Order: sequence, then C-alpha cells, then structure tokens
Amino acid sequence: LTSSEWNESNNNNNNNNDNDAASRAINFLTLTRTLKTTKRTGWIMRGVHHPESIADHMYRMSLMSMIASFSNGALDTNKCIQLALIHDLAEARVGDITPHCGVSDEEKHRLELETMEYISAMLGPLLGGEAIVKLWKEYEEGITEEAKLL
Repeated sequence: LTSSEWNESNNNNNNNNDNDAASRAINFLTLTRTLKTTKRTGWIMRGVHHPESIADHMYRMSLMSMIASFSNGALDTNKCIQLALIHDLAEARVGDITPHCGVSDEEKHRLELETMEYISAMLGPLLGGEAIVKLWKEYEEGITEEAKLL
C-alpha cells in the first residue's frame, strides 16, 4: 500500500469504529431512556401522588453522594457519583424490584447481573462497558467506603 492508501484505509477503519461507537452509545441511551419514565415501584405501591422516576432517584443520589463525599476527605467524590449513577442502571431492563415484589434476592441479583453484562456488551470496552459492570459489582458488594456511602 502507498502511504495515501494506508491513510485512507485507516480513516475508513476509524470511521467504522466511530460509527460503531455512536451506534452503541445510541442503543445504550435508548435503553436507559426508560429510567426517566419508570416510576419507583415502592412509591406506586404506597399510593404516592406523582412518584419519582428511577432517573429522578439516581440523579438525586448522585447529588447526595457528591456533597456527602465533600465532607469526608477519605472518599473519592468521582467514584461516589459514578456509583450513584450506576447503582440502579439494570432497572432500565428489569424494572424497579422491591422486597414486596415476590422476587428473591438471589433472583433479583441474577436478573440485574445479566442486564449489567448485557449493557457491558452493548457498550463494549471503548465506551466503558467493563468499567460499568465493575462499578455495579463494587456497589452490590458494598465493600469500599464509597459503596457503603450509597
């Protein structure tokens, strides 16, 4: 290949990667759109008028974890915000399962893990799919101080 042919080939590959990344991002954002419209199950079960959505909850948790982390210099503020954004992400596909829904903790965890792995594959490594699953597992395990905060 001449250098111009090599550059053109690389540009085409980069365009394909860019198109693939854009398509993956759109698929992810389309899936997560349901978080804005799905109301929290516990509030609905209790008859709360105008209950918050899952996205409302995740946003507020992000703000709460941010300001709480500011008062504790040992906490990683960015990690706290990331965990808050990720902690209920699986609900985009499985819904907001409460202890009153008749689903065992084991089954809920299985459904959510399956969804997080689906999201990871959807995003791929370029868009942080593996990092998102790692953050979710950190939250679920509750071992780090940041996960304990949430």
